[in-house]
Amino acid sequence: MSESVALEQLVRLVLTAHVATTWAMVGVILMVQVVHYPLFSSVGASSFTAYEVLHTQRITWIVAPLMVTEFLTAIVLVYVSPASVSTSLPWIGLFLLAVIWISTAFVQVPLHRELGSGFDSLVHRKLLTTNWVRTIAWVARGLVVAVVAYQYLNPSERTL
Repeated sequence: MSESVALEQLVRLVLTAHVATTWAMVGVILMVQVVHYPLFSSVGASSFTAYEVLHTQRITWIVAPLMVTEFLTAIVLVYVSPASVSTSLPWIGLFLLAVIWISTAFVQVPLHRELGSGFDSLVHRKLLTTNWVRTIAWVARGLVVAVVAYQYLNPSERTL
């Protein structure tokens, strides 16, 4: 197998993993933002602390592998992006991912820690409001990744 064929196969594998993890996270974030987080207020004060602890433990098993894979494949695509893909798109996607990770680490995780001590309607409202940053960024990433995949699959029709 030639080096160029091996690189092409690696790029295809990385791009496939990237598209899959990004769109999985788009689905997760939309479900969390529209369904899951709003229902926090319906759990009840006596059960909320245990609920929040279980939520953070269990959601981590779903999102951590997806987020790490998405991040690593985003970095690879910045450096080995196919020639048919606009060079700005992987960088835009990586920028949006940085927004998501920064928001997660410095906004959502601290708010979840506060909620782990008990339900607080103000903290809950902040979580709902600030999580729109991640929701919008992930949906935008999904669109960027869709264009990247389209350009990769249709090299003669590059649009950006």
